[in-house]
Amino acid sequence: MIEHNQIKLFNNKEIRSLWNKEEEEWYFSVIDIVGVLSGSKNPNDYWYRLKQREKENGIELSTNCRSLKLPAKDGKMRLTDAADTKGILRIIQSIPSPNAEPFKLWLAKVGHERLDEIADPQLSVERAISNYRKKGYSEQWITQ
Repeated sequence: MIEHNQIKLFNNKEIRSLWNKEEEEWYFSVIDIVGVLSGSKNPNDYWYRLKQREKENGIELSTNCRSLKLPAKDGKMRLTDAADTKGILRIIQSIPSPNAEPFKLWLAKVGHERLDEIADPQLSVERAISNYRKKGYSEQWITQ
């Protein structure tokens, strides 16, 4: 099921991740991301308290996670909460920290753009063409 583990860097902090070959999806350590974005010295405790606080508001953050074995600091493989990109983006929305704010603003921007594209599908086409140009595709390839 899980193909391989990998360490990714975000703001020079390690984020443990692994690739699920069957789902063709990356999973990321929730604890690592919570630690980076909250700035907490004890990200395990922060994650626990965040889940409890959100649960009191009727939101179950754990449904965005699954327990997966990732390498711990001692080098052993240990179960930890991990989430795919969609789950991580949802969890980030619940982190009340200035470090998480740029992600929240980006999510709001992307959400707004998507709603605009639903209202006017031509915007999706224009965005796709622009992205292909940025990636260096030829005009001939784009217009085929």
